[in-house]
Amino acid sequence: MASFSQGGGVLKKRSKTEGTRLKVGLGACGIAAGAMNVFEEARKTVEENDLPIRVERTGCIGMCHHEPLVEIEEKDGGRILLGEMTPEKIAPIIAQYMENGHIDPDNIVAGTDYITENDPFFSKQYRIVLSNCGTINPESIDEYRETGGYEGLARAIREIDPDEIIREVLDSGLRGRGGAGFPTGLKWKFTKQAAGSPKYVVCNADEGDPGAFMDRSTLEGDPHSVIEGMTIAAYAIGASDGYIYVRAEYPLAVSRLKTAIRQANEAGLLGEHILESDFSFDIRIKEGAGAFVCGEETALLASIEGERGLPRLRPPFPATKGLWGKPTNINNVETYASVSRIIQNGASWYSGFGTEKSKGTKVFALAGKIRKGGLIEVPMGITLKEIIYDIGGGIKEGKRFKAVQMGGPSGGCIPESLLDTTIDYDSVTKTGAIMGSGGMVVMDEETCMVEVARFFLEFTQNESCGKCTFCRIGTKRMLEILERITNGLGREDDIERLETLAQSVKSGSLCGLGQTAPNPVLTTLRYFRDEYEAHIKEKRCPAKQCRGLISYRILPEECVGCGVCLKNCPVDAIRGEKKQVHEIDPKKCIKCGICLDSCRFGAVEVR
Repeated sequence: MASFSQGGGVLKKRSKTEGTRLKVGLGACGIAAGAMNVFEEARKTVEENDLPIRVERTGCIGMCHHEPLVEIEEKDGGRILLGEMTPEKIAPIIAQYMENGHIDPDNIVAGTDYITENDPFFSKQYRIVLSNCGTINPESIDEYRETGGYEGLARAIREIDPDEIIREVLDSGLRGRGGAGFPTGLKWKFTKQAAGSPKYVVCNADEGDPGAFMDRSTLEGDPHSVIEGMTIAAYAIGASDGYIYVRAEYPLAVSRLKTAIRQANEAGLLGEHILESDFSFDIRIKEGAGAFVCGEETALLASIEGERGLPRLRPPFPATKGLWGKPTNINNVETYASVSRIIQNGASWYSGFGTEKSKGTKVFALAGKIRKGGLIEVPMGITLKEIIYDIGGGIKEGKRFKAVQMGGPSGGCIPESLLDTTIDYDSVTKTGAIMGSGGMVVMDEETCMVEVARFFLEFTQNESCGKCTFCRIGTKRMLEILERITNGLGREDDIERLETLAQSVKSGSLCGLGQTAPNPVLTTLRYFRDEYEAHIKEKRCPAKQCRGLISYRILPEECVGCGVCLKNCPVDAIRGEKKQVHEIDPKKCIKCGICLDSCRFGAVEVR
């Protein structure tokens, strides 16, 4: 720990530090990177030296590529974000800051007012849903209320008629952020008008797309915003009970949700006679077991009821016949988190963002081969190029961008030629992808698009509930063809077979999982057909990734005989004397690529 003594005495506490808050990002990503140890060391340093600094916990601010993150927020509002923190770094930083207010620029990843002005990661974002994530303590209802939290609920109950609330949400242009983008206010209207009681409000937090973590981070960083949005929805449609269906694999999100629900009950913002009104509403948590199909709303409802998560035929839709056969409104985390801001600030404020048909902002999880992976929130109408290059910093290691997968396994791959596509529901759908919940997996020139299609189809095939034949068997046959192609055994008619099967699965499946499962195949066939043809006709993988179509050899002119590849080969497929040219036995080689990764002289070639 850093010493705070100077000239034999205790370092004088600078008046500038009075009221300073040191916030440590303790979302799941930060904790996984070691942030809890940083938090404990910072707290120990402050306590042992009796320093006028408050050490606090917060959620993820979105810069996952710089975790663990620590923010210093001064009394005058100045904010400095420090990245790649370690327990060894934090104590000396606090010591230097106490002594002269200075922080080594090498530790700073964003300076004063970075949220709106300086840092390129934030400059093109506008944060509504994520406005509190990474800035408040997610386990403090008081901090949430200091930001205006629950003002929207108070306005709804005290000043607005339920029908007017629905009109406000309709006028805002908010569309459901969980998939197809159905107008939120219209869904509320249908549920309110449906015959039968009781009515239910359900939050779909069953985030199962590979590479997606939007809902998890929001629940970990600002759970009260979701609770407030659900409560407003319940008041508007006349519901008295709500459920949050969240994945059990999100233990931190579940824990913070439970804390937030308890705090809201204690504050009179949930439970009986909310804000001393005649309105009562309770929220329960249902932890899902991780079945991807339960992200489909009717399967989710079946799971809440204690049944196997199988989709149901629609119509009737949940708005008229949902949970236990009663009218039920279902939206996802991002949608409910937007509602509280809309009611607080007004429909015209929200509709001022975005495009004519896609209003507001959208949260995305940037993952894959991108330099600045993390969580972002952008106004609708921004382009893919701006997200990937301006916000995300471009592709890792200076490689060429190839495609971005949007919408997870239900989405599609968008190629480089369509990077100017604007982020709105209609434009994204035209590419063959979907907006989905907001996952973006970026791929570079070394990505095999046939393998990408195989990977996503394998996922959806494994996650199929098996209820309908087209999804159960059709995806299996498609997967067999893709596996054959990537193993170098593709046939001349495989592309035609894939297209025929894909259309049959799309048109014949019962629920959204089956109807969208072929999208990754169809979009890669549409934009990267040449790669399929190379695999089938030339028995060649252009990206040099498919093991059945590549081979490794050592270049004699580059090999120095260091023996590193020989020592690292797991199957003893490399032979050669020290300081002599080595060779790879193709019969033993399992094409794992370890020799390529371990060679420092560029002597291993992939063909």
